[in-house]
Amino acid sequence: MSNQLTVQDNNGVRLISWTRPEALNAMSIDMWHGTRDALDSVDDDGIRCVVFTGSGRAFTVGQDLSEFADPRHGEADGGFRGLMRAVSQVPVPMVAAVNGMAVGFGFTLLPWCEVSLLSPDARFKAPFVGLGVTTEAAASVSLATVMTPQLATWHLLTGEWLSADQALVHGLATQLVPAEELLSASLAIAERFAAQPPNAMRTTVRLIREGRRQGWQAALNREYEEMARLAGSEENIAAISSFFDRS
Repeated sequence: MSNQLTVQDNNGVRLISWTRPEALNAMSIDMWHGTRDALDSVDDDGIRCVVFTGSGRAFTVGQDLSEFADPRHGEADGGFRGLMRAVSQVPVPMVAAVNGMAVGFGFTLLPWCEVSLLSPDARFKAPFVGLGVTTEAAASVSLATVMTPQLATWHLLTGEWLSADQALVHGLATQLVPAEELLSASLAIAERFAAQPPNAMRTTVRLIREGRRQGWQAALNREYEEMARLAGSEENIAAISSFFDRS
């Protein structure tokens, strides 16, 4: 594993922690690939549930913009695409323990998880339009599914921050817990899932996901095409340059 993430297994639960707090857990290529590999190996390692969390002030703020043009993102199973392929195929339940800022992928991952627990410090932002690109992780469909179409559209088009309380009310999360209890509560839920009869658990998870699978995969594919068209455009370059000028 990279020193930018850790993977710990206990009682059939795999805890994936993004450990790049100085960069607010911005996702580097190593983090995309390490997380992908940790999901792909759950069967071989006897894992029955996965938990995601971050270190420091952020869950993750999404793509590291300094690596936005890395050609490995264009590989069939590389970068963001590789991780999303793994997320869409992992056969066990996923739990998000959102400890802080969740921007971009930190926001769009939540609809894919069976359970999301939030610290009061959690807050969400979809910055895509403001960066001159478009949605990712099937967010053009998935967020509307969990939040209602108008609420999802508002946050996707404005990039306005969404608080932990709002996220809970709007159906993006399962529960709000004190910050000091977030990880223990998330692991307890994951261990409860892991203790269930495994074939029944996996079958039920598969059936729940099946109703959305084709629609969300189609949305992912549309987004890949549009992202490829917009990434590197004059608007995108200007927006990213402005972002770094403000940083």
